[in-house]
Amino acid sequence: MQQITPELRRWIVEQASAGVRPDDVLTAMRQAGWQEAVAVAAMESALSEHLAAKQAAAQAASTTSAVSAVPMLNLAGAPRRLDAGDRWVDVIASLQNPRVVVLGNLLSEIECEALIESARPRLARSLTVQTQTGGEELNPDRTSSGMFFNRGETPEVAALEARIARLVNWPVQNGEGIQVLHYRPGAEYKPHYDYFDPDEPGTPTILRRGGQRVATLVMYLNEPMRGGGTTFPDVGLEVAPVRGHAVFFSYDRPHPATRTLHGGAPVIEGEKWVATKWLREREFV
Repeated sequence: MQQITPELRRWIVEQASAGVRPDDVLTAMRQAGWQEAVAVAAMESALSEHLAAKQAAAQAASTTSAVSAVPMLNLAGAPRRLDAGDRWVDVIASLQNPRVVVLGNLLSEIECEALIESARPRLARSLTVQTQTGGEELNPDRTSSGMFFNRGETPEVAALEARIARLVNWPVQNGEGIQVLHYRPGAEYKPHYDYFDPDEPGTPTILRRGGQRVATLVMYLNEPMRGGGTTFPDVGLEVAPVRGHAVFFSYDRPHPATRTLHGGAPVIEGEKWVATKWLREREFV
């Protein structure tokens, strides 16, 4: 009985890629001594596998390619402060690669306290995205407690979302709800990426809600006595948690080349409260 070999499959794909008509490929195989049933089966299986591989490669390329635009602060002319609509926000420091900007005076002390007090009764152990299914799970790398506000849920949340949208030139509706996190001594979030890994099976489910994450804003609501900074291991940067300040970073593709690996360093003394805003490509629903 004639066997369909890898060499035969490769030859069939090469002929198809060169533009040879299927009937001519089949004729050549019969002339070479292949039984017609075997030749037909070989062509069907080889070309089906080749097409599936091409489609998978195209899908992978599309999920890791750069998006056309990302949220961005306007730092042209090296401004000292930025107009956020209802307040002026200070530019403390910035990096070009990765694109990281440290902001001061993003929130008032009153706003920080209001967010903490609104969040406190709803805190639960923080979860992370379950990349296999698109759901959520407990993760030993993340030992904080947290909760999510709905967009516009309180006056403070609505004002802050409008402020962020103006600063980074990105629609309010493209943002996830603000998450407030509470870290006690020893609590941390080990270095990670905020984008969704395109190689994980649960990612297509996650992306249906608004596409990829393209930027992150971490806002400090209080000041732990020691520890608790936001670290960027790829560039040796640590941002100190100062009440009312924030660190913004964007990433134009879901890939480590963005150098946006970051983490929440362990709190050594005191406690840390932060609010995180993730921005998506499209409207988040």
